[in-house]
Amino acid sequence: MDLKAKSQMLQSRLGELASLLVAYSGGTDSAYLAFAAHQVLGRRMLAVIADSPSLPRRELEDALAFARHHGIPVQSIKTGEMEDPAYTRNDTQRCFRCKSELFTQMEEARRRLGFHHLAYGMNLDDCGEFRPGRRAAEAFGVLAPLAEAELRKAEIRILARQAGLEIADKPASACLSSRIEYGRAVTAENLAQVERAEEALHALGFPQVRVRHHGPLARVEIARLDLPRALSLSVLDDITEAVRSAGFLYVTLDTQGYRSGSMNDVLPVSALATPARTTPEEPL
Repeated sequence: MDLKAKSQMLQSRLGELASLLVAYSGGTDSAYLAFAAHQVLGRRMLAVIADSPSLPRRELEDALAFARHHGIPVQSIKTGEMEDPAYTRNDTQRCFRCKSELFTQMEEARRRLGFHHLAYGMNLDDCGEFRPGRRAAEAFGVLAPLAEAELRKAEIRILARQAGLEIADKPASACLSSRIEYGRAVTAENLAQVERAEEALHALGFPQVRVRHHGPLARVEIARLDLPRALSLSVLDDITEAVRSAGFLYVTLDTQGYRSGSMNDVLPVSALATPARTTPEEPL
């Protein structure tokens, strides 16, 4: 199926819906979904963004600015995943618990505001990755229109570029909790530490970075395109100073460069292939 047909399939699918709440983070996928849904449904859609400590303040501001610029109705909600010990202990099902909290809050908003459906920005590429949050989406009946239209990440960027959207080439940005090694508690302090370090690296001119939190050690991932500049001694000193100023004691530069989901490298194949079953301690 060509891209035009996929785009038409997306519009057709959205057009079938009476009204829709879109889980919105400001990333390319959710932003394009919110834009497309607004083009089709107008005021019968609402973008919902979770204002939590795991969302960088700059990302929140940019997401709200994008929605305002394009006239997309948006509402912020507070989520309480940080109050859940099962989330903060940071095991491999952290994303499941986070998305369960998000969709719980969205479902309450859906009923209160009289909307019919929930949707989120999963694309076709995401279907083959380790994403425990998908189980939460399935449990709550959350739609994935981009994946239904068989749209891949690169194709969504093309469609966003054709629409003149400023998020078309926006670097991927997962939540701050994904930077913290499994088994290390997710705390407001750890999240703020990562956010400060990444902001300092952005200020040095590195647009695509991850600061992986390993306790006193920060493992810095920089886009491979930028690694040659990062490897000069003077820039390494700048990187060290920037990251240590955020509270880390040791700084190491990952020579593989930035890659999505690198924290999953330590997980056994069985954990990646088979999602843990929902237990009575994990109510939906």
